[in-house]
Amino acid sequence: MGRPKTFDEDRVLDAAMRAFWTAGYEATSTDDLCEATGLGRSSIYNTFKSKHDLFEKSLLRYMTQRTAAAVELLESAMPVREKIRALLWQAADTETGDPTGCLVVNSMIELAPRDAEIATRLERDQDQRLTALRLAIEAGQRQQEIDAEKDPATLAQFVVATISGMRVLARGGADRATLRAVANTALDAI
Repeated sequence: MGRPKTFDEDRVLDAAMRAFWTAGYEATSTDDLCEATGLGRSSIYNTFKSKHDLFEKSLLRYMTQRTAAAVELLESAMPVREKIRALLWQAADTETGDPTGCLVVNSMIELAPRDAEIATRLERDQDQRLTALRLAIEAGQRQQEIDAEKDPATLAQFVVATISGMRVLARGGADRATLRAVANTALDAI
């Protein structure tokens, strides 16, 4: 019989998530994860089975938190252009205390092409975001906030692509002014 866990698994997942978010999956070593979480190697492997399992759980936690917040915003009562502006400005805010970029975008680039399981999880998350955006845009079209001639699914894809691109720009060192200029240009296009 193994010893009972004496740590908060959510705190460990948050710490691992930040480590993976900062360095990526491949560049994050087990030693990095031990340092980030405060756990020993055996505790990590007894609880999570593998680095990949810990990554999957960390990614799922990230997606659940971030997507829930985005969906909540998109379902709020504010005007749709303000909702989209808020999403774009969140991507432009590089001083949140979080690692630069986005764990989802980083994982799409690093892992999705060769890890079908991760690719499927990322696709489900993206579909949820796209659906919420499309529904918000359709509501904005009914309220005449957004041109009804524009395809709502295409606009939703455009917003997601813009935010993803902004996350990559931030990871590459773009400053807040540059990111806000991209956000404003995207808003003008909508």
